Amino acid sequence: MATLSAEKATTAQPEATSPEAVVVRFAGDSGDGMQLTGGQFTLSTALAGNDLATFPDFPAEIRAPQGTLFGVSAFQINFGSSEITTAGDAPDVLVAMNPAALKTNVQALKPGGLVIADTGEFNKRNLEKAKYETSPLEDGSLSKWDVLAFDISALTLESVKAFGLGNKEALRCKNMWTLGLALWMFDRDRAPLIDWLRGKFAKNPVLADANIAALNAGHAYGETAELAGPLRKLHVDPVPAEPGLYRTITGAEAVSLGLVAGARLAGLPMFFGGYPITPASAILHNLVKMKEFGVTTFQAEDEIAAICSAIGASYAGQLGVTSSSGPGIALKGEAMGLAIMTELPLVIVNSQRGGPSTGLPTKTEQSDLYQAVYGRNGDAPLPVIAARSPADAFECAIEACRIATQFMTPVILLTDGYIGNAAEPWKVPDPATFAPFPVSFLEAGNNGEGPVLPFKRDDRGVRPWIKPGTPGLMHRIGGIEKGIDTGAIDYSPDVHQSQTEARKAKVDAVALAVPAQEVSLGDVSGKLAVIGWGSTFGPIHQAVRRARRKGLDVSHIHVRHVWPLPRNLGDLLKSYDRVLVPEMNTGQFKTVLRDQFLVDARPLNKVSGQPFTIAEIEAAIEDMLA
Repeated sequence: MATLSAEKATTAQPEATSPEAVVVRFAGDSGDGMQLTGGQFTLSTALAGNDLATFPDFPAEIRAPQGTLFGVSAFQINFGSSEITTAGDAPDVLVAMNPAALKTNVQALKPGGLVIADTGEFNKRNLEKAKYETSPLEDGSLSKWDVLAFDISALTLESVKAFGLGNKEALRCKNMWTLGLALWMFDRDRAPLIDWLRGKFAKNPVLADANIAALNAGHAYGETAELAGPLRKLHVDPVPAEPGLYRTITGAEAVSLGLVAGARLAGLPMFFGGYPITPASAILHNLVKMKEFGVTTFQAEDEIAAICSAIGASYAGQLGVTSSSGPGIALKGEAMGLAIMTELPLVIVNSQRGGPSTGLPTKTEQSDLYQAVYGRNGDAPLPVIAARSPADAFECAIEACRIATQFMTPVILLTDGYIGNAAEPWKVPDPATFAPFPVSFLEAGNNGEGPVLPFKRDDRGVRPWIKPGTPGLMHRIGGIEKGIDTGAIDYSPDVHQSQTEARKAKVDAVALAVPAQEVSLGDVSGKLAVIGWGSTFGPIHQAVRRARRKGLDVSHIHVRHVWPLPRNLGDLLKSYDRVLVPEMNTGQFKTVLRDQFLVDARPLNKVSGQPFTIAEIEAAIEDMLA
């Protein structure tokens, strides 16, 4: 995490020699520390005041064979002096630590972009693992890019020789050498990273000193080696920013903080029941550190136990929360139905990943929308909210807590692998700007007269919340159908009809308690609306912005409340001639829009495990308007 305090808004404009934005991708074997390198370069970029967005991309295998194509781990960062909403389409710079990293990433590099390669890894064995017949550094196949190739491995070994490390341990410092070169190249301060290394290796000062030496050596190489050609120092100006405290935040961190904030705004302690699964595990890891805020965390023996423990906590008067990814959400399905039938507040976070089954566990997708909206037995509606970016996940988590507690219902919060792992700057909000939504428990039944009516609904269709053990309020609760108002078991036809309709009406009423849908960019009517949800926000927004600069009549609408949909959304969509729906699945939100509003929504689908590029959506816009 990096924090930066902006004392006043920056107004200086970038100099002509300062690029507005740069995209850098670090790629290497999964043991080369590319995620660590990218994370620390992100820290230095945030401290430099640039806006940024990152995309960590790592293999699904726990430890793929070293040097193979499937073992490549990459980290991309887009940073600049203007608003950044995506991790960038094509890198300007690719740092390739071995042949496999070059093979799997070089085609994404911009023509004329810079390749920095470690020649020490381009030996015969590694070339064969990467399916190269000849070295690409020597056969002219990289002619459309600038190439800077030198032996980073040997330079790293030389820089840490004085510390007496074995060859294997010494080479583990290679990522710090590379990071030092990148810090020089983009005019970054080394001091915060040196402090971080001393803290990380506080129990092993020799390793700390060796990594610092490698970092300094890489920086010095850029400073002192008189390299002709592509390597040059670039300065990217800070982004103009409102005064305030800023920090880098990942989606998992933002969800965790938002859940804690939501529980505090409701005036409730929070119980989190979870089970480890990629990419949702980071939420549990973050919440474990927040005990002082009234958070209890429980790592259950399986997904079913995790959600059932959270339901039990909500029954007891706490805010129950659970999280998982698609396979785990499937296992939680029956218990979600229990929470819907008992009408208890519950927040369920789904960090989506590629599916089905184990699918693409470390890659991103938006393929759980049907599961969220429809995926339970019986008629079992519940509200669904989708975060659009890492920082937005904070407010979405608060909103999920608000709806869950105010409407006595489980709520699904959708993020995905991209949002969960990616990082961006976040202006830390003033807690006073969030309106509390305190919970009140029923303390006496019907003013102390008559029977207890635990399912008697108010004018919104919401039942009271009763803590077990409250004197005089003993009542029945469970998953079987229950009588109107009383909660007594009753599954007669008329009762089930009435109660099913009542539960649906309660969830439908959520649409009256959320903001009307707004247009994110553009006009409230026109030739084309591009509508999205979740993490497609960044590429859609930039693609629409570029298209509008070309004079095209296109607008961007982005939906946070996926179910129930905002009350004005149907009329808004019908004010456009055409509707385009980009999403990382085979057309799920498109189907929901067609079903609810009878609009001719056209899909733009991608299920590669990679986010949309701006260019892909921009091309689709031009095709739709051709």
